[in-house]
Amino acid sequence: MVADAAARGIRSRDPEGRIVVLGDDADPPYTRPALSKKLWTDPDFTEADNDAGTASATGAEVRTSVRVTALDPAARTVTTDGGDVLGYESLLLATGGRPKPGPVEEGPRVLSFRTAQDYRRLRRLAGEQRHVVVAGGSYIGTELAAALVQNDTRTTLVTPDEVLGASMFPPELARHFQGLYEQAGVALRTGAKVAGGSAREDGVDVELDDGTTLGADALVYGFGIVPLTDLAEAAGLTVDDGVVVDEHLRTSDPHVFAAGDVAQYPDRVLGTTRVEHVDNAKTMGQAVGELMAGRTEAHDHTPFFYSQVLGTRYEAVGTLDGSARTVQDWQSGDGVGGPGVVYYLDDDGRVTGVLLWDVPGKTDEATQVLADTSPQDEGSLRGRITGD
Repeated sequence: MVADAAARGIRSRDPEGRIVVLGDDADPPYTRPALSKKLWTDPDFTEADNDAGTASATGAEVRTSVRVTALDPAARTVTTDGGDVLGYESLLLATGGRPKPGPVEEGPRVLSFRTAQDYRRLRRLAGEQRHVVVAGGSYIGTELAAALVQNDTRTTLVTPDEVLGASMFPPELARHFQGLYEQAGVALRTGAKVAGGSAREDGVDVELDDGTTLGADALVYGFGIVPLTDLAEAAGLTVDDGVVVDEHLRTSDPHVFAAGDVAQYPDRVLGTTRVEHVDNAKTMGQAVGELMAGRTEAHDHTPFFYSQVLGTRYEAVGTLDGSARTVQDWQSGDGVGGPGVVYYLDDDGRVTGVLLWDVPGKTDEATQVLADTSPQDEGSLRGRITGD
């Protein structure tokens, strides 16, 4: 998604320059969030609809199933696994991340979830009342569990949280969130982790750390990613939980840029950070393309993140810590779980995160609240963001 947005950003300022996109994905750029959401919930939305159309929109040369094996900043070249050497004037590292591995070796019935190929594999393993175990209770795990249970799949979600979502949401909201999954028919194994197991030709035995074993047709990991910095490190670029860039998204080499999941950058509100969400990919991608093509203004967008599961959508800016002190502003007679805003405060009363629960279109206002570093309390926060 970063590569697609960057190509569009370049073209907005440079109609003639040559753009080459090299990626080890088997598919050209596509919308990644749909892999765990819309492709499962909208029968009229297909993989063809999910194609970003990068080549046709920008004239970029898109090469798939190509891995860059070396970067030479001095010569300004990259080398591919096929032996091709390409020169560049400006280079963008949009390498993203690799899924964190699980304890059972991946194979035909055990997979991590990151790419369109992973989506197709899981689709083949799901449905017809097959049983899929999802390991991991954060964004990708909860989205996959919701997607599977809505597609004729017996679904077990294994999460280390004692209540699903407790690491992100205050206790009352976490209980409501867990209830959505229970009502949908997801079997929850809370306070547990996958400790091991073995795959068979016709299924998987999944061992939990409490000593129980779950028989399943497939196991899918949703543990998040590790940023892919190997290429940058080998080239001598500065790396620290991602490829380090400045406010113009340049790395320690002025001709090499980085953006998206892999980039650690200075955010005007969040401070030095690395963000693994779609808004960041799209906005930073567009900005870095423009910067590569001559833009001089710094990148200054603070990204939000979102999830949409089981009829509920939440958006957030900043850090969601379920153990933090909160001010909860539920704005309907439904109380907790109805439309509302949750503000997360540090020990000094400063807002460090804002959760918008079924309150769309207010992320700019949430960012403004975060930018205000003065101490806050219920009196100053209630009613500050409304769902009107």
